Amino acid sequence: MQIEQIWTGNAYRNFNYVLACDETGEALAIDPLDHEKCLARARDRGWEITQILNTHEHGDHTGGNAAMVDATGAKVLAHQNAGSKITGMDVGLEAGDVVKIGRSVELVALDTPGHTMSHICLLAQTDTPALFSGDTLFNAGAGNCHGGGHPEELYETFVSQLDRLPSNTEIYPGHDYITNNLAFTLDREPDNQAALRLLEELEGSYDPAKPLVTSLELERDINTFFRLTSPTVIEQLREAFTDLPERPSPKEVFLKLRELRNSW
Repeated sequence: MQIEQIWTGNAYRNFNYVLACDETGEALAIDPLDHEKCLARARDRGWEITQILNTHEHGDHTGGNAAMVDATGAKVLAHQNAGSKITGMDVGLEAGDVVKIGRSVELVALDTPGHTMSHICLLAQTDTPALFSGDTLFNAGAGNCHGGGHPEELYETFVSQLDRLPSNTEIYPGHDYITNNLAFTLDREPDNQAALRLLEELEGSYDPAKPLVTSLELERDINTFFRLTSPTVIEQLREAFTDLPERPSPKEVFLKLRELRNSW
């Protein structure tokens, strides 16, 4: 499988993706808001985009659909419950469905509610697994729940699905927020040396046009939404939430972190 991670450079800091089959050159575009960049990248690589996958229904992920369909005739795939929210959707996906690209690429659809209740992540069945995580999981962060989602559902997605993936799974999110997210991790866990080292490495020199691809193993070290039993995280939370139980559950910690991140 060939992966093109495309930095849009827009105000929302979107990443778009074009994935292609090595054998046939058939390609799938993920959330191609900047359809011109996606089409140009496919053209440069000699690929034909035949499918569009929207991870969810928000306009900064679906806004390029019409132009992409006009240019390619591609079919639009999304969560099975997103049909009323995504104009022109052709295929509704549920958990476990397999999206095929050409002859050599298979991606498994994960039903990952939280950011919205109709959110799909795609897991590539490759030697090194790759997760195209939309706005569910960011590098060093988690999606918000303002636009039709729910933090309790996001927690369940993290613990019951994402945290069970292989540690070498590569993470390809829908936006570049990595430096800001690392700063939030350090605000919540000042003694997190892995997050501190990475932020110092990236500050002043990070170019999202040449993005860092993290692994789930690294995310477990630097992403506060995976670090729900850290004594420092819990003690820092107690300063903001004085009614926090002496031994808070991971769910309580996650929900309080998500609440703080909303206004951080």
